Order: sequence, then structure tokens, then C-alpha cells
Amino acid sequence: MVAKTTIVRYATAFFLVCCFVFSGKQVFAQRDAVPTDPEIISQGEQLFNEYQCNTCHKVDSKLVGPALAGVYDRRDLEWIYSWVKNSQALIASGDPQATALYNEFNQLVMAPYDLEDEQILSILAYVRDVEENPPMPEVAATGDGAAAGGDGSGIPSSYLNIIVAALVVVLILILVVLVIIIGVLKKYLQDKEGLDEADKDVVNEKFSFSAFVKSPTVIGIITFLVIALAAKNVIDGLYTIGVQQGYQPEQPIAFSHKIHAGEYEIACQYCHTGVEIGKSANIPSVNICMNCHSQIKTDSPEIQKLYAAQESGKPIEWVRIHNLPDLAYFNHSQHVKVGGIECQTCHGEIQEMEVVKQHAPLTMGWCIDCHRNTSLNTQGNGYYDKLVELHNKTSGTPMNVEDIGGLECAKCHY
Repeated sequence: MVAKTTIVRYATAFFLVCCFVFSGKQVFAQRDAVPTDPEIISQGEQLFNEYQCNTCHKVDSKLVGPALAGVYDRRDLEWIYSWVKNSQALIASGDPQATALYNEFNQLVMAPYDLEDEQILSILAYVRDVEENPPMPEVAATGDGAAAGGDGSGIPSSYLNIIVAALVVVLILILVVLVIIIGVLKKYLQDKEGLDEADKDVVNEKFSFSAFVKSPTVIGIITFLVIALAAKNVIDGLYTIGVQQGYQPEQPIAFSHKIHAGEYEIACQYCHTGVEIGKSANIPSVNICMNCHSQIKTDSPEIQKLYAAQESGKPIEWVRIHNLPDLAYFNHSQHVKVGGIECQTCHGEIQEMEVVKQHAPLTMGWCIDCHRNTSLNTQGNGYYDKLVELHNKTSGTPMNVEDIGGLECAKCHY
């Protein structure tokens, strides 16, 4: 019995070895060498986002480059370190894995990264964590305020519509009842004996719609409403002078944020390089576009416009959409990097826009409302420690931008 079991084990092992050899593939079971320490995973996530790895890679599926899940089982760690640091040198050396990967993804060149082995390993730790603990998909809420288009804190809009319709029906029923009561009372008084002539005139008086419309009271009410509506429209028009909300111009090259930022999840910072380091977010140069489009959709008429711009050496004349007046100072890095404000806060659901339009009014009142209502994220920032301590002594609400001088004129006008 023992001999038979031993033979079966050896036969199984021989079969696996044959499959391994003749498949021409090499497997590196190095998952256990990838750390699972939360601190290292956090560091890897930070590096993954800082170096914008998500521009070309997803963990669970292909993007511009291969999916990263299980890469430590497919490649040797030392090979991964060499590839990340300088993939072009590895390809030039004739490495068969590097060459195959290069050809599989349309000969797209991966930029070299000045990273230490420990940093690359921390990124792999983050990849392993995402692979083994995938984020739970968001489930659309049903039957509450969020599903009905509200914010979850008030009455759902569908319920509100039902309530309004019910009130209208009730009002109509009340009017019908009143008309019936008036008719019954009128008939009762007409049949009643002993009424004097004045009462009979009132009871038998017929309603005249033309006389009602021509009455001074009705004319006065209608005149007041017309003047009030006209004044409101004039005031609303004055408030919209210089406001370009909804502005959606045609661009010289058809660029879809829905495809790039939505479908392929390319980080905003990859193209708008100044958003975290300077006042302006920057419009991407042709060189940034060519990082991908030197190989992707090269036959597209719109991409041909990129090639023409590159050959001419002249910048593409993009039409500016969001434009503050010169008298107002706004710094992107202060809001995005320090404040942690998402791009969608001001620009709307940019990842869903085929053609970009101005989402917010960008008026002074809109900015002030944001400063009044936005709480500061002071965690881990020693600069705010004393301010938070002083604020908590006098207020029971979280410290917001207004509390640190966010409404001072000189903050934006100087």
C-alpha cells in the first residue's frame, strides 16, 4: 500500500515537472516574500499614487500595461526591480521576458524610475493587499434619499413629488366641495320666503368672469406680479454678468475626459502636472500626449493633429474654459495638495464629460460659501496644532477655512 502511494506521488511530481518544462513558462512563487505589514502597504500605496502607476496599470485588469495582480508569482523579484528601474536597458540586453512583454504591449516604453528595491517591494505589498482584499463594490442605495436624488438628509424627491400631487388633489377636492356648498346654500336661500329685495339681489346675482377680470383688485394683483417677475429677471441677469457656468467650447482636438479619466482612470495629475506644485494646473504639452499616442490609435484623425503640432513645434491652441478675473488669486496646490480638495469639487464629474464644460459658477459668493462650510484636515500637520487647540477652547464645531482667515479680502485680492 505504501509502495503504491509512493509511486503515485512520484508520478504526479513527474507530470507537474513535465508540464512546467514543456510549457515554456517559468513560475516564481514569491508571494510570501512580499510584505503584509500595514505600514509598508501604506508606503507602497503612497508611492503607487505619487509615481502615478495607475495611469498605465490596474491591479485586477489590463490598462495601458499589464495587470499587476500576481506579478510576484510570474516574475522573479530581482527581474521586477531591474524592469522598474530601467526597462529599456533590460530589453536592450535581450532578456526574453522583457522582449516578450515589450512586444505584447505594442512596444510601449515604460519610463525608468529612480526607486530603491525596498520601495518597489512596498509597491508590490500594496498590489498584493489590493489583490487579496479587493475593495467592496459600491451598492446603489434604494428607497432612501440618496437613491432618489437627494443627499439622504431630507425627503426624497420622489416622495416630495407625491406629496405635492396629493396636496393639489386635496385643494381641488376642497374647491369642488365649496362650490357644492355654495350651490346648496344659494338654492336654499332662493326657496326661502321672507327675504327682502336686497337679499334677493345678492342671492340671485350671477357671476361675471369679465367683470371679475376687469376689477381693480385683480388688475392690481396681476400688475404687481408682472413687475415683480420682471424685476427678478433683471436682477438675476445682473448677477450672471461675467459668469460662464455651462460654457462648453469646441476644442481644436477632440479630447474625451470620459475615456481618459473615466474609462482608463488616468490620474488628473499625469496631464495637469502643476496642480499639486503650483498656482496653475497647466495644460498638457504635446510631449505628454505622445507618451501614449506615439503607439496608441496612431491612425486616428484627431491623433494626426497631435503629430502635426509636434512637427510644427507650435503649441496646440486649446480654448480656455475656467478663467478667473485677474483681480482674484487662486492657487491649485494650496487647495489640492494642502487642502486635499478633489478635482470634482470645482470641476464637476469631469470623468464623465465627453466635452468639458464649466461646472461651477466660480463667483466670489461661491468661493466664500465653500470657505465657510469646508472643514480643515489638520490630522498629522503640526502647523495646525496650536490653532486647533485655541479653536477648541472657544468653539464646539470643527475648524474650517473661515476660522483661519479664509474670508479675509487679502487672501484672494492683493
